[in-house]
Amino acid sequence: MKLKTILGWSSALCLCALTAQAQETNQPADVEQRLKQMQETFEKRQQEMQEEFELKTAEQDAEIEALKKQLAGAATNPPALPPGGTSAAGTPSTNTVTLEQLKVLSDKVDQVAEAQKKTLMSEFNPAIGFVGETIFSQQSKGSPQNGTGYPGGFDVFQRSVELNATASIDPFAKGWVVINGSADASTGETSLDVEEAALQTTSLPGNLTLTAGQFFGEFGRLSYIHDHELPFVNRPLVLDQYIGGESKTPGMQASWLLPIEHYVNLTAGFGTQFGDSPDAVGSYRTFGAVNYFGRLSTYFDLSPNWQLECGASWLVNPDSGNVNAQLAPNGITTLTETRRLVLGGDLKLSYVPLRDNQFNSLTWGNEVLYSDNQYLATPTGGGSSFADTVGAWGMYSYLTYKWSRSWSGGFLFEFLQNDQDNSARTYGYSPYITWAISHWNQLRLQYTHTQPNAATGNVPNDAIYLQWTWIIGAHSHGWQAR
Repeated sequence: MKLKTILGWSSALCLCALTAQAQETNQPADVEQRLKQMQETFEKRQQEMQEEFELKTAEQDAEIEALKKQLAGAATNPPALPPGGTSAAGTPSTNTVTLEQLKVLSDKVDQVAEAQKKTLMSEFNPAIGFVGETIFSQQSKGSPQNGTGYPGGFDVFQRSVELNATASIDPFAKGWVVINGSADASTGETSLDVEEAALQTTSLPGNLTLTAGQFFGEFGRLSYIHDHELPFVNRPLVLDQYIGGESKTPGMQASWLLPIEHYVNLTAGFGTQFGDSPDAVGSYRTFGAVNYFGRLSTYFDLSPNWQLECGASWLVNPDSGNVNAQLAPNGITTLTETRRLVLGGDLKLSYVPLRDNQFNSLTWGNEVLYSDNQYLATPTGGGSSFADTVGAWGMYSYLTYKWSRSWSGGFLFEFLQNDQDNSARTYGYSPYITWAISHWNQLRLQYTHTQPNAATGNVPNDAIYLQWTWIIGAHSHGWQAR
């Protein structure tokens, strides 16, 4: 018996300990007597435990025999079956039903009932969240000469209040909706707009993903993210002018992760709009008046702590038909955009230490865009129309350093040539600091100096911005290192 073995070893260990103690004492007779007494005590206790063990074993044997008799009785006289001659599990009435089978069936019924309580009431409810963004600003020059869109002097601007909802539609697709109430910086009037309403596949073969509806088309690094996700307060000048702010497009997009060991992703899509401003298409739109866009991106692990991301993007509208007005050297000229073409390249270098990535990181982000638009120019003072192609380029580069879980800071440099008049140029310089109070509450302070030349019609401007952004509920975008 295991119990006897344990008791035997325990007794032997105690005897060894007492023997060792006896060797160290100067009274061998007393020690011998004490050792004998303890040995008798151990033997007595061992006998008592043996009797208790045998009694408990007998009780367990009796209980097992009683259970066997109950099971035999259940097999001989099975429980009553429902009408139709089958059990609740569909077992024919000729089969015997044991108590164990009934217990398993009962457990399954309880699991189904519990699952119904959990899923039927809330499983298909979408995740809903709100994002609010308030910007306090002080501009040294008035609008529109400051070129920022904000009024001169002090201003409080509720740039957006965003409602977003996302959920799985079925095992094959998910969907999301983003409704944004944004204010006009110059008038203060708020308009409600559906920014995104799209569905996306989740289980297509061949690493293929399709997105359809109204969404932000993938172009470059920052054009397809929302304003409050930017690593600085305002969207770079080149994205505002060449793309039209956020890359909103009603259309379809396909993303393909190439089946190779190295990460390479190819995205291509089309839409009837690309940017904040709808395309002017008149009463009839051909396939030539549709925007076509795409992006090729890849990623490299330079070391365990250093990563490199880079990509190339393109956007073309063969027959856009957008009408604009510009201040040209020969006066006001009406321009009709006959072709829209934008090419871009982006690069991001990141330092994210494995051992301290929550408190320390460094991000260097860059993007260069080239615009090669064609226009039909019509002088308003008279004269014949003529075709005009304007090549212009712009870029931004920023460096962000995070030194703790909550604090980060950086610097943004911008350069822009006007896509309708490449002699009009603007430089921008913006140091900024961010305090992430929590994942749902963030403050950012930024100073921006813009230096335009005379061809832009604007004047140098100094601005200070305090951006306060908060999230209530779920938010599929979040704040990520961009």
